[in-house]
Amino acid sequence: MRKLQKLAADALEEVLAGAALHQVLPRRVQQLDTPGERGALQDIVYGSLRQLGRLDAWLTALLERPLTDPQLGWLLRVALYQLAYTRAPAHAVVHNAVTAAGEGWRRGLANAVLRNFQRRRAELEKIADAQPSARWSHPDWWIEKLRNEHPEHWQGILEAGLQHPPFTLRVNCRHGDVASYLQRLAEAELPARQTGPDAVTLDKAVPVHTLPGFDLGHVSVQDAGAQWAARLLDAQPGERVLDACAAPGGKTGHILERAASDANPVALTALDVDATRLQRVQENLDRLQLKANLVEGDAANPDAWWDGQPFDRILADVPCSASGVVRRNPDIKWLRRPDDIAKFAAQQAVMLERLWPLLAPGGTLLYATCSIFNEENDGQVCAFLANHARDAERRLLPEPLSDGSLLPDTEHDGFYYALLHKV
Repeated sequence: MRKLQKLAADALEEVLAGAALHQVLPRRVQQLDTPGERGALQDIVYGSLRQLGRLDAWLTALLERPLTDPQLGWLLRVALYQLAYTRAPAHAVVHNAVTAAGEGWRRGLANAVLRNFQRRRAELEKIADAQPSARWSHPDWWIEKLRNEHPEHWQGILEAGLQHPPFTLRVNCRHGDVASYLQRLAEAELPARQTGPDAVTLDKAVPVHTLPGFDLGHVSVQDAGAQWAARLLDAQPGERVLDACAAPGGKTGHILERAASDANPVALTALDVDATRLQRVQENLDRLQLKANLVEGDAANPDAWWDGQPFDRILADVPCSASGVVRRNPDIKWLRRPDDIAKFAAQQAVMLERLWPLLAPGGTLLYATCSIFNEENDGQVCAFLANHARDAERRLLPEPLSDGSLLPDTEHDGFYYALLHKV
């Protein structure tokens, strides 16, 4: 456990210095020998980031003066997370953290902090609950923004951000329906329930290769909210379709699954600016036994890659703050800054303007984000429509997407969709 704690503390320190979690964590995971240890490390790092505001409040209350040793601070946060949120034996957590702290005053301080936490737990919970950034474990500016933009739902959004994300699969309609796959899961003793037209959510996550038919392309891991994209785009056999920011390929595969036709296949172009990420798209398509034209290019600069032939449908799943998926990417809420939202909005506006001429008259563009902030969502679309009063109109969406917003809850992450028709 001592090595596990030190690796987790090192990972947290690097992430909070500005590094992305998906780059930091794999390097630490590789240093552990067993699947159990690797899983525990991932849980500790992700969980500590989800609850970081609360851990910070506890540590501040437990210290008599500011800590001058940052590494010790991260080690103590890891141990506090283990004591509060895991089933690890408390005596083992404390003993190993105290040993990992080193000698002299560090050892004594670690022992005092962790044992005081156990004695003062109820008091410390009240102290944390009195501070918004600790109660909700999000930055103050983020909390205030949600209160202003989602006055009736802000608490539910923040609460969802503190939970483990659901483990949801997309059933490939080319190989069966949801009911038949639920039966396969039941036979494999994997309890699950339907959470969308093509979605099933398991009671707990399992290694993907243990899922019935996963390696044969019968299912893919995809959040139930993300599965709305292909359904709303509704590509038909024979159409030219552009997935403008395709990696890692989940929506690409879903579009092709729904519009599969051997006689008249969809001509889908999967575009992404990152060649390495395009390789993941190809891997996903290979597993699904589907084909698309993969193109490395920038959606904001179509002159560099577009062949001049208009598309019938375009999915513009634009880069965004990812504020709707923070429970899957808990580093985001601590690394984002308020002015980042305006930068994303400016980038999105450029992409929309550059992609619109690529759409054929009568065609459909689906604007999509995994954000819950207005500047990136309805504010962005309303500004676009104001500039395109003559050639663009907004189409109504089905429930529960009547206003385009899909706020995060126990069954799905947060997304936004707007269906734009070219008059």
